[in-house]
Amino acid sequence: MPRTPHRGGRPRAGVFRVGPLAGETTSSFICRAAARYGLEARAFRSNWQWRNYQPQHENGGARADAEVLLNPAGRQVLAQLCGVKEGVLARALPSWGQEDAKLPAEKGHIPAAAWRIGGAVAGPVAFGCRLCAARRTGTAVRVMRYTPFWSRVCVRHGRWLLNADADQPLEHLDVRGLPEVVAAQRRWTGVARRAVRAGAEPERVFALAHAVVARWWEQALQWEREKVWPRRLHQVAGGNAGTDLERWRIVGRDAVVFPEVVAVADALLDPAMAQLAWMDSGAGRPRALPADGAFCRRLGERVDRPWLGPLAATDYGGPLTSWMGAVIRIRRGAGGPPGYDNDPWWLRQEHQSATMAGQLRVLGKEKKAPGSGRMWRAAVPAEQRALITSTIESAEEQLLQLRGVQTGPTADVAQQLLCNLRHSAALIDNAWKRTALAAVNAGMPWEEVARWAGMPADTLMNMLTAGQEDGG
Repeated sequence: MPRTPHRGGRPRAGVFRVGPLAGETTSSFICRAAARYGLEARAFRSNWQWRNYQPQHENGGARADAEVLLNPAGRQVLAQLCGVKEGVLARALPSWGQEDAKLPAEKGHIPAAAWRIGGAVAGPVAFGCRLCAARRTGTAVRVMRYTPFWSRVCVRHGRWLLNADADQPLEHLDVRGLPEVVAAQRRWTGVARRAVRAGAEPERVFALAHAVVARWWEQALQWEREKVWPRRLHQVAGGNAGTDLERWRIVGRDAVVFPEVVAVADALLDPAMAQLAWMDSGAGRPRALPADGAFCRRLGERVDRPWLGPLAATDYGGPLTSWMGAVIRIRRGAGGPPGYDNDPWWLRQEHQSATMAGQLRVLGKEKKAPGSGRMWRAAVPAEQRALITSTIESAEEQLLQLRGVQTGPTADVAQQLLCNLRHSAALIDNAWKRTALAAVNAGMPWEEVARWAGMPADTLMNMLTAGQEDGG
């Protein structure tokens, strides 16, 4: 029987009924259940045996996007404590029922739990709207939910719900004065349906469009004619970003550029736009894409910036030109077998936009130690660091195995040694490339990463790009 302390005792399970919210993290649900029982979350969590420690930020603070995975017995305990059937919880909580190596089946009779980072479990985690939570539950408690970027607006209360993976205090931005942001979320529904009809995954279409617009965002500080984004940014910052402009540019970016992201996604799905790119390439007579091409000119018009066309057309090597290249290769029948080069929605790792969490870590390090703050651990999300560490550990394991193959016929020993060394070298090569790409994706300049790697920036860029194109 699960333990629910009550005046020092252990009352029966299900004293209170606590219903889940759609898309809520299990960790958030447990915290709300604890509050309903009048307990601190730490005390309520004593109903389970924990296999690891709660994820924290580098400064020691608990991560808001921490997630909990439960074994079957642990899930049964939570269902009993909350007075809700497991089937209901399974439909509401995306992480419900997910398996984990730290929760082996042979210990299934013991209610056990393991901590994870939500983004590595079921997608991006965002703060929920407290006003909506209060309306549903009767208390204005903090709620964490798995929420894709195209569903971040609480239409009822005019709030943009922020990512929960960053070490910063804000849960939402006020977008009540920006009706175009709310309208963009409604518009995305139709864009997603159009993507499905075109045989494309809406998530990938959105990711590519976001990468395109995020690249524009970084360049926009030099755009004298850009007036819309500064106005929106100051508005979400409470009226004026003031001297904290750099931080607000990080925190407010996704909300500010959201209407343009949806517009670009809509444009890239339009067959007429693909035709313009084809004509700009010379159609049957190949030529270099012109700076005054019809495609980029029309794209600028579709995001209400008629002057943007030449700037977008001459931004070579970005996600937009990669999309155009794939479309053109498909039209020419030169795409080859299925893969990256004939997939317009394939987003290279080096084109992925830096996350808010990564940028804030870098900014914080720079403020604490100007000139030396761009550290890898500050820039790279914990999930990616864990993957790289796992690769390195695999390489170490392979090298340790060499000790056991030094006896036997010379040819066999040599063959085994070379095979293990080759595999270890491949793992190490993969690890350092992942490290460099992770740092670049988090906002680190190519030049600085190249200095770490001990090679020219152009060489590093070509090597990593070639690795991606080869499927590495």
